[in-house]
Parts: sequence; structure tokens; C-alpha cells
Amino acid sequence: MSERIPVRTLESATPVKTVEPSRPKMKAKSSDNLIHTRSFTGLFRSLRISGAGVLFLLFFGTVWLNWGGRQAVLWDLSESKFHIFGATFWPQDFILLSALLIIAAFGLFAITVFAGRVWCGYTCPQSSWTWIFMWCEKITEGERNQRIKLQAAPWGVNKLMRRSAKHTLWLAISLLTGLTFVGYFTPIRPLAEELLTLQLSGVSLFWVLFFTGATYINAGWLREAVCMHMCPYARFQSVMFDKDTLTISYDVARGENRGPRKREVKPAEVGLGDCIDCQVCVQVCPTGIDIRDGLQMECIGCAACIDACDSIMDRMSYERGLIRYTSERELQGGKTHLLRPRLLGYTAVLLVMIAALVIALIERPMVSLDVSKDRGLFRENSQGQIENIYSLKVINKTQQRQDYHLTLVDSEGFQLQGKTELSLAPGEIVDVPVSVAMTTQQPSSSSQSIGFKVIDSDEPGVFSVANSRFVAPMNR
Repeated sequence: MSERIPVRTLESATPVKTVEPSRPKMKAKSSDNLIHTRSFTGLFRSLRISGAGVLFLLFFGTVWLNWGGRQAVLWDLSESKFHIFGATFWPQDFILLSALLIIAAFGLFAITVFAGRVWCGYTCPQSSWTWIFMWCEKITEGERNQRIKLQAAPWGVNKLMRRSAKHTLWLAISLLTGLTFVGYFTPIRPLAEELLTLQLSGVSLFWVLFFTGATYINAGWLREAVCMHMCPYARFQSVMFDKDTLTISYDVARGENRGPRKREVKPAEVGLGDCIDCQVCVQVCPTGIDIRDGLQMECIGCAACIDACDSIMDRMSYERGLIRYTSERELQGGKTHLLRPRLLGYTAVLLVMIAALVIALIERPMVSLDVSKDRGLFRENSQGQIENIYSLKVINKTQQRQDYHLTLVDSEGFQLQGKTELSLAPGEIVDVPVSVAMTTQQPSSSSQSIGFKVIDSDEPGVFSVANSRFVAPMNR
């Protein structure tokens, strides 16, 4: 029996009274304990296919785009920089990646409070790739009943050929997925050429095979086990739901009592509800649960049961919506409150963080400056002045050659010595050794703060500042 979220713990779970069906209940799993889903059509399936199609197009297509003579999206690990079309990000910009991850988390919180696990059912990579693998299973081994019979049949030519075709498709999709994923970190074109010519080796080969195997195992073999036992999202969803969260629910008041009947018989005449106990909602569920048992942890919100039930309601000439997106409050006769404090709070924080990220991207300096002080404390030059040695790392973050000028800022009594005029190619990094001499006779402290500044010679508004320490003897 599937593990269910306790009704008292999760407010949005609605108690369902138990009704013994008038005929033996069909199982979601076959005798081999595998879930064999049934084919179906419907609005939510079309939405899921459309959404997944866009995501697959972005994932598999973006990696092949070029921009300015290089791969448009590439996390170049060897050069420690990340290209996104016309922008280049460096390790110093990783704080922006952290902000992006936090935004994604709050976005997930907000959508969960509003409509439950729609992320899992529509856009989660595990769900999307599992649906593709299930489609491969359908075209190679047949519909649900055929797959159950094939699973129980002894090994023969027919079973061997069908299974071989299925696993060949699975491996092909997995290999393409692994190659594409690694292609975002290593240029995809030479990577694909080396793979096709069997010259791929070393680290790249390892990661391509690793992600190929991970995709093949997760989407082909583990499937719903990943959602039920490995994904933490299912575990903390009860904290996110409330009485107004839109979840996929069975309308108990309308559906009970369950039972089969002829199409022309009205349910009220035989003391039955609208549910004819056909089990189709169970047979289409990718996690093998019965939604009529109430909200369960294994439900990924894919709405397959809604499409299946609506098709049965159409055949019986009943109103759609026996299984639908609704809230606990609405099932109890109330009205769903879409705008509520928790949802508004998450949304407000999300919008503020998105605005902050946009501002940070706009204001991001296109030149970077890092300062490292020499290990030596200080030295005395030929003029009798105290000097400290520094190494300045300057990065041109633009896509054009730039000229820069180095100077000190807010450092009265100090003089910068060394190369101060620089010309950097697009994305170039240079280390500039410089020295700073103290022009005053007596320092105010043995360790003082000094500031270095690199300025774009053509655009003075583009600059970067970094601070360091100047060490000098107190008694001279």
C-alpha cells in the first residue's frame, strides 16, 4: 500500500470514506510489481507535451547555437568563465548564481502554495524524461495490456526483439542527453565529433558515460521510485500546502458510492455516485496510486487522472470534474481564496529578488580588479621611501578590446609605481606587478588601508576598486 500523507498533518488532504466496490479492484501494478500505464489523451496531457517540448528544444538546441564566434552558452571550466550569449561571467560573479538559485527556490515555494506539485508533473526533468521513456516503451512493446502479457511471457524471439528495441531507444536518448549536458561545459562540436569518431577519452568520456547511465537508470528503471523515495520535494510539500492550495482531488460527495452501471442508467436511480469504478484513473497514473484514496505523497500532480476521468465522464454523459484541480476549502463547500498572506508573501519576496538580480546584472562592473599583497612586509627603495609590493589581477569582462588606467584612490601620502596603462583583449586576464611607496616621513599606523582603482580609459564610469593593506615600520 502506498504511503499517504496523514490527513491531520496536511490540511489540504480531504478524508475519503471507504466504499467496497461491487467487483474486484484492478491493481495499478501488474503481477511483476511494475507500473504499466495506459495511454490517454486530454487537455493536461497536451499542456504537458507542449511545455516539455519547449524545454527539450531549449535544452537540446541552445547548446548548438553560436554567438560572436563561440558557443553561445558555455561554462568554460578550463578558463573559469561562463558565457551566456553576449555576456561573460567570472568566478567573481558567482554570487549572481547564488541569487538565481534562491529565486528559483522562492519561485518553487510560491507555485507549490498556489497549485501543489505542478513543477513535478509538468517540468521536472525526471518526469519529462520518464514520459519519453514510457512513450518508447509503448511504441516498441505495445499498449498496457500487451506490455503486461509480454512481461509475463517466456523469453523468445518476439520478446527479445521488442525489449532490444526499447532499450536501444532508451540508450540512444540517454547518450544524447549525456552528450548535450556535458556540451554545456565542453564545446559541443568537437565533443560530438570525437564521440562519433570514437576518439573521445579522458574526463569528457567519463562524464558523458556517467550522465548517460544516470539518465538510463533514473528514467528507464527507477522512474516513480525517484519521486517517491529519492526526491526531498515530496517530503516537505505538506509544509507548503494549505486549505486553499489547488491540488488534484477526487470529489467524494459527487463520486460515492462507486459502482458500475449501464450508460443509460442515472446514478441516483441505483443509489450510486458518478464514479463507475472503472479504474482508468489508476491505470494512467505514473506512480500507481489511486487518487480516490485522498491526497498522497506519491502524487506528482501530472493530472493524468483528470484527463482519464474526464474522458469517462464524457462517455457516460456526466459532467466533467469528478477529479479536478481544486482546494480542500472548495470541496467542503467554501470558496477558494487565491490571494492569501502566505502566497502574497512568497510572491513579494520573489519579485523583490528578481528586481535586485536585474539591477545587479545591469550595474555589474565590466572590469574586475583583485589585489594580492606580496608576502614580504616592506622594503626601502633608492629614495629612502618605504615600499610594499602588490600583484593586481585585471579582467576585461567585455567582448571588445579595452584600455584601462590604474591608480590609487583615497590614499593620500602614497604613490603608485609601475605599469599603469593597460590594453586587454576581450575576456583577457593580466597580472600586473606594482609597488606603492609611502611619500610621508612618519606613518600614522604600522598598517594602513589603501585602495586600488582600474578605470576604463574611454568610459570613466566603468571602473572597479579593491582594497589592501600597506605595512610600514612605526619608528624611522
